Amino acid sequence: MVVRSLIAGLERIRHMANPPEIDPVERAHLRDAAGFSPPVFRFPPSPAFADLVRRYWMPVWALRPGSATTQRVLQYPVCLIVIAHSYATFVGPTTGLSTRTLSGRGWAFGAMLQPATGFRLLGAAVSTLTDAARPLDQISGPAGEALISRVHAVVGDAPQDPQRQAAAAAALEDALAHLLPVDEEGLLVNAVVDYVESNSAVQRVGQVTEAFGLSERSLQRLTARRIGLSPKWLIQRRRLHEAAELLRTGSRPDLARVAFELGYADQAHFGRDFRTVTGLTPGAYAAEPRSS
Repeated sequence: MVVRSLIAGLERIRHMANPPEIDPVERAHLRDAAGFSPPVFRFPPSPAFADLVRRYWMPVWALRPGSATTQRVLQYPVCLIVIAHSYATFVGPTTGLSTRTLSGRGWAFGAMLQPATGFRLLGAAVSTLTDAARPLDQISGPAGEALISRVHAVVGDAPQDPQRQAAAAAALEDALAHLLPVDEEGLLVNAVVDYVESNSAVQRVGQVTEAFGLSERSLQRLTARRIGLSPKWLIQRRRLHEAAELLRTGSRPDLARVAFELGYADQAHFGRDFRTVTGLTPGAYAAEPRSS
């Protein structure tokens, strides 16, 4: 039975040795072409909500009149809730590069959800929202409207205040409390994504199916339903996160060595993947400024 395979896979991963840790904060954020990013406050969820929320982030910006910045992110395989001073959206997983142009003054309170959470909030396969977003109140109705109002009220005119940020997180957790406890399939998909993202040795989908006792077809159905993406995409996106990190570490990185370290057969294949997603060659990205 598929359900038994899912549970068996979860129990197996619980007993695996801890894989190497990967920085979960900066590697996906490519900044703008000038190397600039506004201050971004990042903090974890309450322990009770760790299976529903990965982390919170809150950029706060005040740009000169007439200036703008386009921030670029290689998004993780999850849905997002973003409540800003002027909008509130539920964002599905993004297969390419996620961009947001900022100008003037403003803030945005964001929750990076766990892979388990999107399906529960949508009430449908997350693949229905891949590369798309909807107004938050369309997803959650009156509860979403109440959440938006509460976040706006607690943030007020002091978005940099840690207590205000904590209050916004508490408001969101109150709104998600009805999803606890997380279902077994949700726990499993959380574990699958964590296994791929935190283990550079995973280069093939077959390694994932073997680790969790799933057939490839069952794994494909699971990831389509719960995260809206393919198992192959999970591996490729982790590689690109690692690539962005490696390309930032030196002024003139050895691109052939970077490709080898990421498990690519050759530099050309690596270059094509990186350019397809980011619009830049690895060399062009490595040459961009890194100032903050």
